[in-house]
Amino acid sequence: MKIDVVVDVKTTLGEGPLWDVDQQRLYWIDSFDGRVFRATHDGREIRSWDVPQKIGSMAIRKDGQGAIVSLARGFHTLDFRTGDVELIHDPEPGRNENRLNDGKVDKQGRFIAGSMDTEESGPNGALYRLDPDFTLHTLDTGIIVSNGPCWSPDGDTFYFADSWSGEIWAYDYDQTTGSVSNRRTFTTIDTSRGGAADGSTVDAEGCLWNAQVYDGKLMRYTPDGKLDREIEMPVKKVTSVAFGGPDLDTLYVTSMAKPPLPRFPGDGVLRGSLFAITGLGVTGVPEPRFGA
Repeated sequence: MKIDVVVDVKTTLGEGPLWDVDQQRLYWIDSFDGRVFRATHDGREIRSWDVPQKIGSMAIRKDGQGAIVSLARGFHTLDFRTGDVELIHDPEPGRNENRLNDGKVDKQGRFIAGSMDTEESGPNGALYRLDPDFTLHTLDTGIIVSNGPCWSPDGDTFYFADSWSGEIWAYDYDQTTGSVSNRRTFTTIDTSRGGAADGSTVDAEGCLWNAQVYDGKLMRYTPDGKLDREIEMPVKKVTSVAFGGPDLDTLYVTSMAKPPLPRFPGDGVLRGSLFAITGLGVTGVPEPRFGA
C-alpha cells in the first residue's frame, strides 16, 4: 500500500471526491471556498469552477455537460461550459443556521443529500432526495451533520451518518420509489479521540470505507459492520473517500486545510491535499450520473 499526494491546492474544506468513469476524470470540491475541481487520475489537466455559495456535494448529470450541486442554500445546476449556476430548490428557506452537505446518486439517477447545522450542535438537518424530474422529497429529519451517503453494490441498502451521533446507519432502500425504511446501527464510531464519521464509499466486495475526520483514519467495515482494516493518514482532517482511476483501484482521499470551528485541531504541511492510496487489493463501484 502506498499513499501519495495527487494535488496540493490547499482546499480549505476539501470534500466529495467523485470519479466519473465515462470522462475518466476525478472531481472534488472545496466546500468553504465554493469551488469544483476536475483532474486526470494522476492530478494533471486541473480545471476549476467557482460557485456562489458554500458547496456540500455534487453529481455529474447524464449528458456529462454539467452537474447538480448542493449549495448552502439549495440544490442548483452547474453548467460546465458556461459556469452558470441556477437554483432548482431551496428545501430550507430562511434556515440560515443550516446548509446542504454530503450527497450521492443512486442507481436510478436520483441525488440523495442532507443538510447540517453550521455549528455542528443542533439536530436541525434533514435528508433529501432530488429526483431526475427535479421533484424534492424528505427522507429523514433530526440530523446534526449529514455525511457519508452510499449504497451497497446491489443498491438495496443505503448507508448514512449523522457525524456526531457516533454511528453509521443502514436503511432498507426501495429502488423503485427511492424511499428508506428500517433505520438501524450499521457500526459505531469511537468519538472519544475527537474524531467522527465523515464521507464514505463502498467497494466491489460490499465493504464500506469511511473517513474519520479529526482522527486521521480511514476505516473499512465488512457488510455486517465489523471493522476489517484501518489506515493511518498523514493528516488528521481527512474528509471523504472515493475509488477511481482507470481500474477503479485507487482510493482518493480529500482533506481540509482549515478546521471549520475553533475547537477542531490543525494539521501539518500536507493539510488540504488530495491523496491517492494504491495497492489496496480492492476495487470500487462506478458512481452513477444524475438523471433518468
